Amino acid sequence: MATESTPAAKLELWLLRHGATEWAQNGRHTGSTDLPLLPEGEAEARALAPVLARQPFAAVLVSPLQRARRTAELAGLGADAQICPDLREWDYGRYEGITTAEIRQQVPGWTVWSHGCPEGESSPQVEARCQRVIALAESLVQSQGGAVALVAHGHILRSLAGTWLGLGPAGGALLNLNTATLSVLGHERERRTVVRWNAPVVPPA
Repeated sequence: MATESTPAAKLELWLLRHGATEWAQNGRHTGSTDLPLLPEGEAEARALAPVLARQPFAAVLVSPLQRARRTAELAGLGADAQICPDLREWDYGRYEGITTAEIRQQVPGWTVWSHGCPEGESSPQVEARCQRVIALAESLVQSQGGAVALVAHGHILRSLAGTWLGLGPAGGALLNLNTATLSVLGHERERRTVVRWNAPVVPPA
């Protein structure tokens, strides 16, 4: 287990979910479908900028999908952004573009956490991606410590938080995550913790 003297103990992960898209508002599972931000999603992303400007980052890792890249840009992180393929959203397979209510007509009680997605990713595959992101972030802060921003998607960021806490991706089921919110994962002594979760930033009028 990591101790306070190790790089991992000094790492903070700042998780930023992208702004609103049409499918996010409609509850449709959006994995590889590369939707743009809605105008209100762009406003949400811009509202993050003043908060993030006060926080220095050792690195900014961003999903390759445009909704995440645009959010990073509007939030003031675009200049330092590095594309991180492991931050792409879950592969929903045959459930891409379908709502949970529609899936449950065929599979009662379905959730991505408990049932997975036919022809999509498995929970162990998602966990492997999350572990790689965490290891990359640790390597980027090295012995100096610091914060790394991760700009990505709802289910992958919830899965990453569950993995950070030792609960695996299914731990994300316990953590709601709205669009354009800020969450921080860190440490208390040697234990990995949630410092802040799903904190909204209200767009300016």
